[in-house]
Amino acid sequence: MSGDPVKDDVLEVNFDGLVGPTHNYAGLAHGNVASMRHGGLASNPREAALQGLAKMKSLMDAGYAQGVLPPQQRPDLGALRSLGFSGSNAEVLARAGREAPQILRAVCSASSMWTANAATITPSPDAPDGRVHFTPANLQSSFHRYLEPETTGRVLAAIFRDERHFVHHAQLPATPAFSDEGAANHTRLCGEYGEAGVHLFVYGRQAFGGERAPLRYPARQTLEASQAIARQHGLGDARAVFAQQHPDAIDAGVFHNDVIAVGNGPVLLYHEMAFLDEEKTLEALRARMTSPLIPVRVPSEAISLEDAVSTYLFNSQLLSNPDGSMTLVVPGECQENEAVWRTIQDLLLAGYNPISEVTVKDVKQSMRNGGGPACLRLRVVLSAAERQALSGRVLLNDALYADLVAWVERHYRDNLTPDDLADPQLADETLTALDELTRLLGIGNVYPFQLEA
Repeated sequence: MSGDPVKDDVLEVNFDGLVGPTHNYAGLAHGNVASMRHGGLASNPREAALQGLAKMKSLMDAGYAQGVLPPQQRPDLGALRSLGFSGSNAEVLARAGREAPQILRAVCSASSMWTANAATITPSPDAPDGRVHFTPANLQSSFHRYLEPETTGRVLAAIFRDERHFVHHAQLPATPAFSDEGAANHTRLCGEYGEAGVHLFVYGRQAFGGERAPLRYPARQTLEASQAIARQHGLGDARAVFAQQHPDAIDAGVFHNDVIAVGNGPVLLYHEMAFLDEEKTLEALRARMTSPLIPVRVPSEAISLEDAVSTYLFNSQLLSNPDGSMTLVVPGECQENEAVWRTIQDLLLAGYNPISEVTVKDVKQSMRNGGGPACLRLRVVLSAAERQALSGRVLLNDALYADLVAWVERHYRDNLTPDDLADPQLADETLTALDELTRLLGIGNVYPFQLEA
């Protein structure tokens, strides 16, 4: 604790995305090895949503501030109609299923569950105007995610509504030059949450120049997009570091920086292949941070890129405890890999760093689509006054958890194949569920079908 009551009331709230009723394995994400590997398999939306809620509840019970974000409206019938499918909802779905099954899978994707991609956030201690800034990610690199930003912006504006505390920016132009994947390629490093921090923006390529780029898989984040967001949020040179992700890591399946590095407070846990210029990146962070940087480097000899991708060790949540220690929340796949589990014990827990505890969570339904614990949450640093200014019922407590579990059990199927996505009854079930959810969360009308009614 700093001793400053204003700084000490600042917390990081993890807003997890609820898994949507159309959670399916469509294998849509090129470069996401787990997603491609499991494409076409049957999914269990109910289990996926309950696994996500169980993770939220366990962290809440452990004393961490936990929030909830709703899923997107899926299937996106408006997107199908814009692509020339016409008629009733049933006719639109049937024709899409016959003529363009991959497009149907895309408009049914529950990918908004990975809220690390939802937006980039600048907390009030870092912003010149002393407010929290939000920019939804344009996610233009993949069609199924490009459908998300409009609703994401409405959801964020509905929850973070008070203009005295929150500022909302439009997503960047949805072009390859400004390809933006949100907080999955952004890390804030600081001493304590209430102190001014330094923002590490990691990009995969430069749209207007640059030398090295991945050869096998696309680089989804551009330097130009990261720079634009820093400008939107008023982050000057003293508050921002721009580093290129290693192209070889992207080609190994590291499609976002949060698959190869995770930061919290002054700690940066990363694989040696995370950055193209590791030394320059660390030097730039040290030069700007007011608290000493604590880098925790994992060498390739300990964990290969292949094991890093298959276990998602670096896609774990790193959480601060009141005594200054940190807890690492890892997916169960880490415990099942001997090299990774040994590294956690011998290098992380036994090393000279604040990481003192590891917690294992089962998020297999998400992992099979390529998203670990860190993918499932959007980190928002908020003061007590800012938390008090939130609209709706979105901070998790026992009553909200019980209501959400009951809501999932009422509305979600326990088996869903890609062929089921053309079922008009599934679309009806989903709209009914989402309409009830917005009332349960108290966030008002945020979905297209509600706005059109």
